Amino acid sequence: MVARTGLYAVLAANAAVVAYFFGRAGFASNALIVLGRLTGLYGALLMVFQLLLVARLPWLDRRIGMDRLTSWHRRVGFGILWTLLAHAVFLTFGYAESSSLDPVNQLVDLAETVEGVLRAVVALGIILVVGAVSGRLARRRLSYETWHFIHLYTYVAVVLAFTHQVAAGTTFTSSSAARTYWYAVWGVALASVFVGRLALPLWRNWRHRLRVTAVVPESDNVVSVYMTGRDLDRLPARAGQFFLWRFLTRDRWWQANPFSLSAAPDGRTLRLTAKAAGDGSAALRHVKVGTRVFAEGPYGAFTAMHRIRPEALLIAGGVGVTPIRALLEELHGHAVVIYRVASDRDAVLYDELRELAHAKGAELHLVTGPVSPDKLAPGELLKLVPDITDRDVFLCGPPPMMNAVLGSLRELDVPKPQIHFERFSLAG
Repeated sequence: MVARTGLYAVLAANAAVVAYFFGRAGFASNALIVLGRLTGLYGALLMVFQLLLVARLPWLDRRIGMDRLTSWHRRVGFGILWTLLAHAVFLTFGYAESSSLDPVNQLVDLAETVEGVLRAVVALGIILVVGAVSGRLARRRLSYETWHFIHLYTYVAVVLAFTHQVAAGTTFTSSSAARTYWYAVWGVALASVFVGRLALPLWRNWRHRLRVTAVVPESDNVVSVYMTGRDLDRLPARAGQFFLWRFLTRDRWWQANPFSLSAAPDGRTLRLTAKAAGDGSAALRHVKVGTRVFAEGPYGAFTAMHRIRPEALLIAGGVGVTPIRALLEELHGHAVVIYRVASDRDAVLYDELRELAHAKGAELHLVTGPVSPDKLAPGELLKLVPDITDRDVFLCGPPPMMNAVLGSLRELDVPKPQIHFERFSLAG
């Protein structure tokens, strides 16, 4: 909560600074041009904020979580699209009012005669394409790899937009203070991306040098992969977090798959457990011992760091048990574990959970059966955990199950700060 509030405060403060420098630069006589310049500045500020959201900075990620950062990233992305589109439309029509040109020819004239405008037009075109493929309908039709490749062109748009602002931005050139401010915020954002997305992963992988030590089938469609490396006691990973894993084989080195740790890090080994839900996860069964691994992370705020109560309730559904099993290993204090599956044979890692629960004095409930009737409805949860409102609740599972359980927790008046979950569409 503190991190989120701080992030909002930083954005609001910068919005106020942008408005201040905009006012200091003076207003044009044409209202459309004034609106065009203002929307352009806030579009640039949203781009800076977007870079911070995608930088995967450990401090932010551990406190907010990648699922919430990703949700904000999507909203800010569409905010960028609409503000920059408004910037182009307002300026084009504003300048067309004071000339004899129609809006289309006015835009062509600006691109030909004003330095940096052509770069801005190209940047806007890229953002429109990225926005189109990020819509829900298009996103369902595209493979993740294709969508991700198109999305990378956003960085080209960012560079073009920045150089446009340097060349043509009246607020940017209005004073040395404004120029220093904009260079500073762009510099911080770009440096954050460089550190979080490139330098830190390269450094950690050079230092730890992960290799596969064992591949263990847990069931017909679930497999665990064990890894070791150097100085793993210095890797800042916690139970509940996940990595983006690349297994450096000839046919899979280019593909990164997100999987949670299924055992608490012990400073010597790491383990992931995955269900064969796609080509990447299905291929894990065939990874050979000794294969080098490139891991980005750890990511996620689904950790005991956010506990506020001495006792906990852990609720897992399906393969969402992997971070729950790791959390149970790390947690102190009394815990209740509820594991929801369709049938006993779907209860992956159940034997480990049972042994851990016995060793830690925890209660373990295996809930099986069809989806209807809801066996995790408010009344059913209250029977299993009468003191549920006095516990931290950690929840991980398929989205429909999570939505249903979150509804039950709301009906039971479990305080919101005690409910911890992440949408593991990436990391499940």
